[in-house]
Amino acid sequence: MSFSSTHTRWLTKNEEDLRTADGKNIEVWVFRHEQDEQVLSEWAKHFRNHYCFDSEIDYFRRGYGYSREDYLNLIKFPDIKNAPGPSIRAGDFGEVLVADFIEYLLGYWVPRTRYGDKTIRNESTKGSDIIGFHIIKDGIVSSNDRLAIFEAKAQFSGKKAKPRLQDAVDGSLKDVARKAESLNAIKQRLYGRNQLDDAEKIERFQNEVDYPYKEVYGAVALFDSPLFDSHLTSLTDTISHPYSGDLVLVVITGDQMMALVHELYRRAAHEA
Repeated sequence: MSFSSTHTRWLTKNEEDLRTADGKNIEVWVFRHEQDEQVLSEWAKHFRNHYCFDSEIDYFRRGYGYSREDYLNLIKFPDIKNAPGPSIRAGDFGEVLVADFIEYLLGYWVPRTRYGDKTIRNESTKGSDIIGFHIIKDGIVSSNDRLAIFEAKAQFSGKKAKPRLQDAVDGSLKDVARKAESLNAIKQRLYGRNQLDDAEKIERFQNEVDYPYKEVYGAVALFDSPLFDSHLTSLTDTISHPYSGDLVLVVITGDQMMALVHELYRRAAHEA
């Protein structure tokens, strides 16, 4: 298992933010990716390990007689051509990039448990997209501990901009109701990996009544640059969200994002 943050240095924040229809702040970030072989290889390994740890691939592929590359492309990764494979690729990529944003730029611990147990590779994983934890001091409960739950929506293809930030806000509404199930899913997966210390950290957030903490909800839209419409994004309305006052709103744009998605999957399989 090997995770890397080097690619997050390509994320740069715009000086000017946007405003929603109800006056909320929207941060705009640009992902200025480069053809840096070392960074791309480290990122591909980081990305691959979300689906299958490098230490597991040889055992899992053995019965098929597949190479590592074929096992990943045919069993683990969403399909490059057949629908809905490409859209699942874009969605998974966006969620992982937002998880990296929350962990490496905002300082949360984000367990990477969401993709390894997929039964059907061309389907999205159910539950909240990204969950991060900030514990002030291990072993000591603090009301200032924070639980962050973010929803991510991507648009990397098409001819017309879509209201993806509004879609993310609407999706975040469901996160409030499914928090308990999502926390349980993370805990179970960590337990299944025998990461018991990490699994026990989740317990701190499973009983908010007796052990209160701060909740942070977020909505993130990711766009290929030509599909980002700042006016359409500014029409986003958060008033129906129960955490509207503290809702974190972020847009991430970048050039040639769908090509980057496919290249990252290709590299992740080829370099396994």
